[in-house]
Amino acid sequence: MKIIISPAKSLDFDTKATTEDFSISSFLNHSEKLNKKLKTLSRKKLSELMKISDDLSALNYDRNQKWSLPFNLDNAKQAVFSFTGEVYRGIDVYSLEVEKISKLQEKLRILSGLYGVLKPLDLIQPYRLEMGTKLKVGRNENLYQFWGDILVNSLNQELKDDELLVNLASAEYFKVLPKKLLKVPMITPVFKDFKNGQYKTIMTFAKKARGLMVRYIIDNNIENLDGLKGFDVEGYRFSEEMSKENELVFTR
Repeated sequence: MKIIISPAKSLDFDTKATTEDFSISSFLNHSEKLNKKLKTLSRKKLSELMKISDDLSALNYDRNQKWSLPFNLDNAKQAVFSFTGEVYRGIDVYSLEVEKISKLQEKLRILSGLYGVLKPLDLIQPYRLEMGTKLKVGRNENLYQFWGDILVNSLNQELKDDELLVNLASAEYFKVLPKKLLKVPMITPVFKDFKNGQYKTIMTFAKKARGLMVRYIIDNNIENLDGLKGFDVEGYRFSEEMSKENELVFTR
């Protein structure tokens, strides 16, 4: 089983990871090209491009200027320990048993505008570059064009013919993986809460639920569809009635 998730805008590079094991991203040469472009953008241009405040544009301008290779544990940190936000609160990697981190490294892949696709222990430096950003790099009008088929080909090389691919990423991110090019069907869990007389996707809750699903898979060694359907964390239950062939709906 492989699981894909989105990164987070919020980062924590102060809290020490629970392991010193790390890996190096396969796409740092591509990341370096993107960073070279980002370094040419002024604070004002960053603010306009990313639709962020002056303070955030100043922060990310400084991040872009400081970004440099090679990465090591002195100037970078493992990705899954660096991202915060609701998905990562759901995963709660700091409470994960150390022996299960290797299982997380095997199964989880994090899509990223700057880094392409990351394994949990791949080192990263602080950045902000959402996949939907219309950053022009060479002949590429945006990051979807920049990454092209690179990420889907990489994922296909890892996937076995009968392996499950569980999509817990946002639409902005999984769009970079064209379904027609994936060698296996993509299974997408959807989380809905009952509010005002109907089931709705409430984004804050849904994001955390995606992380909870990752943690459930790792903690319970889930490998198949029936195992996924058994997800019953924080009140969520599988709804056969609301689900479709490649979309599993969980309600509470």
